[in-house]
Amino acid sequence: MSSNVVAKEVEVGEKAPDFTLPDQDGQNVTLSDFLGKKTVVLAFYPFDWSPVCTNENKCFTNDLGEFSASGAEVLGISVDSKWCHKAWKDALGLKQTLLADLKRDVCKKYGLFLEDFNCAKRATVIVDKEGKVRYKKVQEVLAARDNKDILKALCDIG
Repeated sequence: MSSNVVAKEVEVGEKAPDFTLPDQDGQNVTLSDFLGKKTVVLAFYPFDWSPVCTNENKCFTNDLGEFSASGAEVLGISVDSKWCHKAWKDALGLKQTLLADLKRDVCKKYGLFLEDFNCAKRATVIVDKEGKVRYKKVQEVLAARDNKDILKALCDIG
């Protein structure tokens, strides 16, 4: 898919589009590598260093034990560079993996590109061990997600 094309929003029940993105350390992370191993929480967010994104990511770090206990891996995804992610992660002491969608390919592939701001929407997508989307919630840009909702969805998935 051309990076200029934005797909329709991914829906529950669909196969999650596969992707490979660099993390904050420059290591490639591929969604399909988690198949048969872990459920993945894709936490799309607009930008590092912004107030709502900062608070949300601190909450993910604080709740990481609960996510791990439910068998889930949390991957934060924004359009920031791996270098920006590294500085932000180090400055805040974040523990979850942050993926750099610098070319906006993944947020567009998932239909979660916010054209007016040239960034990802604030959205949560849970992909099960079989690679299917089991939960999706798109928030208003300034509305923080609630980890309790995500953890409940993970419990429901089992």
